[in-house]
Amino acid sequence: MTTVNIGILAHVDAGKTSLTERLLHTAGVIDRVGSVDRGDTQTDSHELERQRGITIRSAVVSFTVGDVKVNLIDTPGHPDFISEVERALGVLDGVVLVISAVEGVQAQTRLLMRTLVKLRMPVILFVNKIDRMGARYHELLDEIRSELTPAVVALTRVEGPGTPGARAFARTVGTDDPDFAAELADVLAEHGDDFLARYLEDETSLTAQDYSAELARQAARGQLYPVLFGSAVAGAGIDALVDGITRLFPVNHGGSGGTLRGTVFKIERGWAGEKVAYVRLHGGELGSREKVSVFRRDQHGAVTEIPGRTTVVEVFDRGSAVVESRARAGDIAKVWGLKGIRIGDRLGSAEGLDGEHLFAPPSLETVIRPSRPSAMPELYDALLQLADQDPFINVRKDDEEQEIAVSLYGEVQKEVIAATLADEFKLDVAFEGTRIICVERPIGVGESVEEIDYRSKTFFWATIGLRVEPGEPGSGVVFRRSVELGSLPHAFHKAVEEAVRATLQQGLNGWEVLDILVTLTRSGFASPVSAAGDFRKLTPLVLMNALKQAGTQVYEPVNRFELEVPGENASAALLSLVECGATPESTRGLGSSCLVEGTIPARTVQEFEQRLPGLSQGQGVLVTRFHSFQPVVGAAPRRRRTDLNPMDRSEYMLRAFGRI
Repeated sequence: MTTVNIGILAHVDAGKTSLTERLLHTAGVIDRVGSVDRGDTQTDSHELERQRGITIRSAVVSFTVGDVKVNLIDTPGHPDFISEVERALGVLDGVVLVISAVEGVQAQTRLLMRTLVKLRMPVILFVNKIDRMGARYHELLDEIRSELTPAVVALTRVEGPGTPGARAFARTVGTDDPDFAAELADVLAEHGDDFLARYLEDETSLTAQDYSAELARQAARGQLYPVLFGSAVAGAGIDALVDGITRLFPVNHGGSGGTLRGTVFKIERGWAGEKVAYVRLHGGELGSREKVSVFRRDQHGAVTEIPGRTTVVEVFDRGSAVVESRARAGDIAKVWGLKGIRIGDRLGSAEGLDGEHLFAPPSLETVIRPSRPSAMPELYDALLQLADQDPFINVRKDDEEQEIAVSLYGEVQKEVIAATLADEFKLDVAFEGTRIICVERPIGVGESVEEIDYRSKTFFWATIGLRVEPGEPGSGVVFRRSVELGSLPHAFHKAVEEAVRATLQQGLNGWEVLDILVTLTRSGFASPVSAAGDFRKLTPLVLMNALKQAGTQVYEPVNRFELEVPGENASAALLSLVECGATPESTRGLGSSCLVEGTIPARTVQEFEQRLPGLSQGQGVLVTRFHSFQPVVGAAPRRRRTDLNPMDRSEYMLRAFGRI
């Protein structure tokens, strides 16, 4: 049996989960279509998802059409959970991007489509809710072409849009739709040279099968995007969508040979608290009670191979059910037994570890405290478990200040974390105010040296000299050596580099230091007493002294924004944006709405979001994404450092030796 893995993406409330329910019902997996309002859908299985009526975690369900097994990943639509979407995109063969026939192309839709086009991901655009009042057809197709991509072709037509009896009909070449062949040929000719040559030579020689085959070829390569209309609630247009999923997306034939290659894209906890990994297999096979190598890239860029053994491997079968079976290429499997497994790990091969993030990491953070101070260890352990499911929350513990900080995309995510801690871990917590995550960059050059001094009572058996200076924009942390390679054992060199990267997680103002060049200028050791620990402990002192000489500038994140508001509210919205420090760059009409684009400091996004409902009668939509960092004007915001405050030499030495 062949397999295709698809995702359903959309702006929030476009009908993703309802569409998933309808597909499962059409395939005979469920007898009754669940409802988000009733809280009885297959994919929103967590109590919190049912209460809020939104998808928070990606969910996998399966159904079969003919000889094709479809694994479907339902992803969140809310921007606060965009990291779930990113992890899903790395394991999919195609995406169904849902658009509301009433609201049309919205801000989040544009963000998602830009990403999908960048990935050359095969996409079917499904226009939902054609039976709702205000639904559009021709006007919406024009909007899709102008707002998303011109490389689209409508494969269905709609009768009675905006009425309860709206119906969708397939468009085919050579029937009662004479314009369809010419419309389809125009789009196919853009990327099909052979097809274009045949069309120009004698268009009458091309059969409906020729058009269909070329359409499938280009759609599978992400060169054009079919558009289908329908209604998930009423079931209109669903048969055409099912046909498109199995015919227009590339399928996996699941051969039993080849090297094992798999990607971990989701982690959850079993009933006994054990880790369960969701793995997309790209090649080979995986079964229960088998040895497997896990590959991971650490924060310093090194690839580590970790041996493991599976205990149970299950694959999805009919809805959310799983059955124990050998997983083959193309399958999505649930795997037990890999105790230290993390999201992003690769099974069997390190291939794919260099993938870049599609969306920016969170630009906000907050301190979280338990209502009972004695519950701090329990809270930390619980947050680490949540970080297994979403590594971007980036749990940061400060033992000295007795506080724990987590990274966030927005306020809704904060509410979800609080509710999850209460429901699953029985922990009542309180959050401090949300703050932005800044970075530091060096503004000058600084050098520092510490040598072995046998006369001092507080010295390390190590000599280290470091120079810091500004690096290239976007370079992160670059470490290099100006000393001879043989001047230190390899383990000592490695200890220095690792300590440099760890120390720069917190600069002079407590923020991560980026775009910095660090050079090892002096080195020395005393054999046989010197150890890697001497270099690892001394490096922070030398580095921070050099960084203090160089000085740093704090930079705050700036987001690009897209704001959609009713036309009559545009002036008030623009004024409020400027008051929040935003820089509007373009304004244009979208029917009765107005689309404003520009940049806004991340620190004022929440303030504007709170104003927006009142400015737009509740109809405004704002989507932001990280754009760049800009220097902070005025007093630089500081974040408490966990353990690397600049201090005098003797105090640092005593701390390093554990004497105070």
